[in-house]
Amino acid sequence: MALDWWDKEGHCKPLHDLNPLRLAFIQSHAPLNSHTKVVDIGCGGGILTEALSHFGAEVWGIDQSTKALNIAREHAKALKVPPRYEYVTAEEFAQSHAGQFDVVTCMEMLEHVPSPLSVISACAMLLKPGGHLFFSTLNRTAKAFLFAIIGAEYVMKMLPRGTHDYERFIRPSELAAWSRDYDLILKNLKGVSYQPFSKTYTLSDDVSVNYLMHFEKDDGL
Repeated sequence: MALDWWDKEGHCKPLHDLNPLRLAFIQSHAPLNSHTKVVDIGCGGGILTEALSHFGAEVWGIDQSTKALNIAREHAKALKVPPRYEYVTAEEFAQSHAGQFDVVTCMEMLEHVPSPLSVISACAMLLKPGGHLFFSTLNRTAKAFLFAIIGAEYVMKMLPRGTHDYERFIRPSELAAWSRDYDLILKNLKGVSYQPFSKTYTLSDDVSVNYLMHFEKDDGL
């Protein structure tokens, strides 16, 4: 089971292909070292979570899938200092760990939850003043519908059909506005483009499909 999730040519190949780009974006804007405390919200099988732990940071991964967490824990057994995994909602975790984290990541999750605002609020609550928050999600555009649903799910079959609901896609302007309500200051916005021939992802200024957003929590100064 763990091998399937971690098979770079298996059903999670898109996440493996995207992971180096996500990690580089995070690393370029936030400290990742032995003094850093990180939580990966919606961690799944731990692909990004493990990568974050390689910098020596204290890393947590939370999710609401028992199967995914079991996979993450099994794979992490090979690590000297594995991430800590917990079955819990973002909201519940924030209540018990408010203000404890330097970095919070929430990748490819907001477009799947019924209440993105609740998750954003939890992310903000978890951060220390001046802490860093990273979101990755899908824009609500015709191009995103064509690429992320028609292309990825039906034509190229990179994802199972029904993975995405277009009505839950989020425009960058919406995410920025919602985040401001929780004292989160937008620092960086980048698009993520897929190159079908090289099968790689690159950062770009085109945010019409996938995009990454980096926020800092207002430190009150």
